[in-house]
Amino acid sequence: MLDYLASAGCLRPMRSLSDRDLLVHDIVMFQVIHRVQGPFQRFCEGLKTLGVLEKMRRHPDSFRPLFCYEPHMLTADQVDDLFNIHLSPEGSNRRAAEEMVVTFWRDYLQDAEEGPSKLQKILAFATGATAVPPIGFSPAPSIEFIHRGDDDFSSTPIFPLANTCVNCIRLPLHVSYQLFKEKFDFALGNTYGFGRV
Repeated sequence: MLDYLASAGCLRPMRSLSDRDLLVHDIVMFQVIHRVQGPFQRFCEGLKTLGVLEKMRRHPDSFRPLFCYEPHMLTADQVDDLFNIHLSPEGSNRRAAEEMVVTFWRDYLQDAEEGPSKLQKILAFATGATAVPPIGFSPAPSIEFIHRGDDDFSSTPIFPLANTCVNCIRLPLHVSYQLFKEKFDFALGNTYGFGRV
């Protein structure tokens, strides 16, 4: 801590409790104000270059969404738009089964919209995040499909799988919406942390 205290200008002997309180005050001032003052001033100078700072001061409400993140309630359409769906080649038997599951996925999102936190749980299941980050996801969330014989499954998997490292959900190929919904609900309710259901 010696180097930190020296660069903060707080390196001095402590002889009483009031010295401790003064040290804490100085460290907080350094950490919160003085340390960021230089970069902040350079940022303001950059904004002045094209007159942006002046416009920001005149119209702060117009610029607030650009600089201040405000989370919003997710909708089914927003969650659906986040995911890139990786389908098999057109005309294949796999593609027909996958397209049926895509409709189940979209119906499930619509049903989830009725509950306040279910869309957040779906997003967390796939990405580990309950809200969309201000700069989006990297990599973009995706949906893949689990076919018999994939990943050395000896039987057809019935639960969705998630890999939050690559923001991917792998959906099993169910033939009814009710079964899809039941298994997805089970997966959401019984998944804590990383790994397979």
